[in-house]
Amino acid sequence: MQEFYNHKKNPEHIERAFDNIGYLIKLLNESMTNSIEQYMQEFELTASQWHPIVLIGLGKADTPAEIARLVDVDTGAMTRTLDRLEKKEFIYRERSKTDRRVIHIKITPKGYRVTDKLMPAVAEVLNQSLKGFSYEEFVLFRSLLLRLLSNIDPEKVTQIRHMDE
Repeated sequence: MQEFYNHKKNPEHIERAFDNIGYLIKLLNESMTNSIEQYMQEFELTASQWHPIVLIGLGKADTPAEIARLVDVDTGAMTRTLDRLEKKEFIYRERSKTDRRVIHIKITPKGYRVTDKLMPAVAEVLNQSLKGFSYEEFVLFRSLLLRLLSNIDPEKVTQIRHMDE
């Protein structure tokens, strides 16, 4: 296995921002999230709030546990987020008719407006970030990101594939 980072031989590869891919990926994620949030200002929602709305609106999840798993937060934090979203009238809770222990999260018309605006905003930000890339470079970049993720957390790649089914 080739070693790209050696903290004893070349500590600067980890210390210098331009050499640390983890730091660059973090900056990219923050920048993209901030750009999307600018589009979402009219709804006064943060990324942690609009992300569950979109998952529900796209039919990817409908229980607090499913949503928490997909956005990678604990169920307590997700419950607090869902409480805020319900208070703002983006979602509502409905008890399952077949299992009274299960609560389904439903999206309101106001919540659908978030989804309708968010998806074009995400596309705009993604396209802006990929400006100057060829389609082949995009496919390669995506496959490299998936390989990086798979090396660290193969279950996440499985989860992503499952979401896309």
